[in-house]
Amino acid sequence: MNQSKLLYWSITVALAGFLFGFDTVVISGADQALQELWQSTPKFHGMVVMASALWGTVIGAIFGSVPTDKFGRKKTLIAIGVLYVVGALGSALVNDPWTFAFFRFIGGLGVGASTIAAPAYVSEIAPAEKRGRLVAMYQFNIVFGILIAYLSNFVFSSLDLGANTWRWMLGIQVVPAAIYTLMVLAIPMSPRWLAMKGRYAEARDILLQIDPNADVAELEKSAKEENGKTESLWQRKYRLPILLAFLIAFFNQFSGINAFLYYAPRIFEIAGLEKSAALLSSVGIGIVNLIFTFVGLSLIDKLGRRQLMYIGSFGYIISLGLVSLAFFQQWQGMAVPLFFFLFIAAHAIGQGTVIWVFISEIFPSHLRAQGQSLGSSTHWVLAAAIPAAIPFLFDSIGASWVFVCFTAMMVLQLLFVMTMMPETKGVSLEDLSKSLIKED
Repeated sequence: MNQSKLLYWSITVALAGFLFGFDTVVISGADQALQELWQSTPKFHGMVVMASALWGTVIGAIFGSVPTDKFGRKKTLIAIGVLYVVGALGSALVNDPWTFAFFRFIGGLGVGASTIAAPAYVSEIAPAEKRGRLVAMYQFNIVFGILIAYLSNFVFSSLDLGANTWRWMLGIQVVPAAIYTLMVLAIPMSPRWLAMKGRYAEARDILLQIDPNADVAELEKSAKEENGKTESLWQRKYRLPILLAFLIAFFNQFSGINAFLYYAPRIFEIAGLEKSAALLSSVGIGIVNLIFTFVGLSLIDKLGRRQLMYIGSFGYIISLGLVSLAFFQQWQGMAVPLFFFLFIAAHAIGQGTVIWVFISEIFPSHLRAQGQSLGSSTHWVLAAAIPAAIPFLFDSIGASWVFVCFTAMMVLQLLFVMTMMPETKGVSLEDLSKSLIKED
C-alpha cells in the first residue's frame, strides 16, 4: 500500500476542515465589537450578523451533493477553496452589516459543501481498516482550525489595531484558504466516483496507486450494479441509513456545541470572567478540543464508532449537568470554563470524531453525496437556528435553563446509541450498504 500518497491526499482534502473550523468560530472574536459598531439589536445581531455564515452553510449542505455528484468530488473541493477566499476577503473589507452578512454567507456555502465533498472523497479512497481515522482527519482539522482561530483572535485583540481589529481577525483566513485551493488542484479524482460514472480504467489506475492489492474487481462489480440506477434516496429500503444520518446530526447540534463555540467569550463573561480572561479561556477550549480529537482519531478504528459515542454521551450528560448547576448556583471564577473543558473533551472524543465518518459510510456510492447532504443539512439547519436563538434565549429564560435542555437531549442521544446505532468499523463500503438496506 502506498501510505505516503494515501496520507498526503487525505491530509490535503482534510484541510477543507481546517477552513471550516476557522471560519465557523473566528466570528466569536468580533461578536461584541460588531454589535457595538453597527448598534444592532440582539435579534438582528444573532439572526443576520452572527448567523449569516450558518445560513450559507445550510444552503451549501442542502445543494452541495449536486456538484459533488455531477462534477466530481475534486472539482467541488476546488470550488470550495474559492468560496473560502472570497468570503474571507469580502467580510474583512465591508462597512455595513448587510454586505458583511453576504460575504459571510459566501464563506458558509464553502463550509456546507465541504461537509459533503471532503468526507465522501476520503472515504472513497481509504481502505476499510484505515477509513475511520483518515476520514476523521477532517474533524481533526476542524478543531485545529478552531484552535488557530481562537489563538488568532487573542493575538489580534492584544495588538494595537483599534477599530480595525475585527477586520484582521476575519481577513487572515485568506492565507490558508489560498494555500488549500492550490494544494487540492494536485489530488486525483475519487476512484469510486469515476467508477460510478463508468470510467473504470481511470478508477482502477488511481485505486492501484493507493493499494496494489485492492479488490478492483469488487469495486467494478458494485459500480456496475449501481450504474444506471435512478433511485431516490427516499425509497423505503433506505429508511434506516436516512434515520441514522438524521439522528446523529440532530443530536450533534442539540448538545449545544455550535452555540457554545460561537458565544464562548460571552458565556465566560456571563460566568464572571473578565474580557481578556474570557478570550484566553476560549483558547483553552481550542486546545482541549484538539487534544481529545486526536485521542478520538487514534481510537476510532480500534474501539469503533459506537463505543466512542457511548463515551461522548456520558461525558456530555455529566459536563452539561455541571454547567447548568454552576449557572443556577451562580458559581464564579473558573468553575464554568473547567466544566466546559470537560464538555469539549466529551464532544471531541465522541460526536466530533464520529459524525462525518459515520455519515460517509452508511450510504451506497450512487447515493453517498445525497446521504451526506441529508446528514449535513440537518446538522447545519440546527447549527444555524440554535446559535441564532442563543442571545434571545439567554435574555429570556437564562443560561441555566438553556443548558438543562441540552443535557436532556444528550440523555436521548445515549438511548439512540444503545438501541439503534450500528458499528461500522472495519467493514467495506460495499458490504455496509448491503447490510443497512432493508428490502421490503
